[in-house]
Amino acid sequence: KSMSTPMCQKEKLCKDDGTTKVDEFEYRSLVGCLMYLTTTRSDIMYVVSVLSRFMNCANESHLRAAKRVLRYVKGTVSFGVKFCLTPSFELQGYSDSDWVGSLDDMKRTFSFYFNFGSKIFTWSSKKQEIVAQLTVEAEFIAATAFVNHALWVRKFLNDLHLEQKTITKVMVDNQTAIAISNDPIFHGKTKHFSIKLLFIRDIQKDGAVRLKYYNTEDQLANIFRKPLAKSRFKDLRERLGIRTY
Repeated sequence: KSMSTPMCQKEKLCKDDGTTKVDEFEYRSLVGCLMYLTTTRSDIMYVVSVLSRFMNCANESHLRAAKRVLRYVKGTVSFGVKFCLTPSFELQGYSDSDWVGSLDDMKRTFSFYFNFGSKIFTWSSKKQEIVAQLTVEAEFIAATAFVNHALWVRKFLNDLHLEQKTITKVMVDNQTAIAISNDPIFHGKTKHFSIKLLFIRDIQKDGAVRLKYYNTEDQLANIFRKPLAKSRFKDLRERLGIRTY
């Protein structure tokens, strides 16, 4: 039977939940196939990112969650992204992070995606490498990783003779993170930040990338950082341009 979403909204997976271990070869093969599928189906990016964390400790709950993704794919086999000709090829992106997404090490999941003229064309959902002490720090780490990717994409587009002459807007839903990125002064909220995170201030001064506030309810990157209710998931999937054609 097909499913309407790739992951149950309230499901939280962890390494050891007391269920029986499963054949790791079977689990790795299944998740590997799903990882390959994410190159064209960004709507399963989050759940595949989560499932890939348990390659060496797979149990029944992990395998059950992976099979649910297959049931979702079965019901959406005809779905895809249709790219259309647009008058303006303007690079724009959305970035977000969750709150303690991993139950095992308390690290968060940060996500981002870019659209270029019309539809989504590059995306990521990944667990952060460090434990954030504050919500604003997690948002700032996510924004920094996003800005790094934005700079790489801008250089890549230059090689394709599609130079971005305008500022690339990075949509984030945390106004404090934006304020810190524009503030050249170190204070209580940033004294523990890694110096490498603060390069984002210089990037904004150069005029290549600019952080911009975007309402949480409209944040399209939500689909890459947590499981969503059916109505919310379908709405974001449609706005990303993933539909049947």
